[in-house]
Amino acid sequence: MANTPQATKRIRVNHDARLRNQSVKSDMRSAIKDVESAVFAKDAEAAKEALTDAVSKIDKAVQRGVIHKNNGDRKKSSLMTKVNQLAN
Repeated sequence: MANTPQATKRIRVNHDARLRNQSVKSDMRSAIKDVESAVFAKDAEAAKEALTDAVSKIDKAVQRGVIHKNNGDRKKSSLMTKVNQLAN
């Protein structure tokens, strides 16, 4: 348990930030799964639409500091590779 007022506030602030980050990360993961499921179903059109949404969510997570920039770039690259292979 926190012994000082500063430590108590830190716990509260970190908890609130964690909840916000959790929401952003969950949305990002859901968008990624939508792309992967469309690729698995071999639906190129749906995959491309889902990809634009996923890229937007990944960029937003990077912008908010939820994930590292390189991690976001790697996720986007992986998804784009899957969608492009589907198109060929």
